[in-house]
Amino acid sequence: MNHSSSRGGRSLSPAPDRNRNVSRLIATCLAFFAVPAAFAQPTLTPAAAQQRYEREMAGCNSGALAAPAREACLRAAGVELDAARGGPPSDVAVPSADGRATVISPAGSTTPSGGSDATTSRDGRATIVLPADRTAPR
Repeated sequence: MNHSSSRGGRSLSPAPDRNRNVSRLIATCLAFFAVPAAFAQPTLTPAAAQQRYEREMAGCNSGALAAPAREACLRAAGVELDAARGGPPSDVAVPSADGRATVISPAGSTTPSGGSDATTSRDGRATIVLPADRTAPR
């Protein structure tokens, strides 16, 4: 029996179509696994990651970007540095100096200030909270 004969204009041999489909499937699988490997970043030492971060920060702050693009650039640089370091620092609970509050901050960050940034008005009817860069009036 000859499988290559045709009846009604169609081939009775499914082999060429099946081979083509298998070839496409193999090519798709190879591409699926090859693309992530092509974009994988090599592991950087902490010093190299810090240097790359500083270069990216300089590029972001060069003045060539509009504010939203600059902010996105800065965030991306920080995310890449965190990823190179193994992830962002974990949050820790730090009590304030007077013990009235607990501040949640990243591990290794500065401790909360010991003094209060609030003062009472002269007549005693208001509490004034000053911006971080100003001191209380005397």
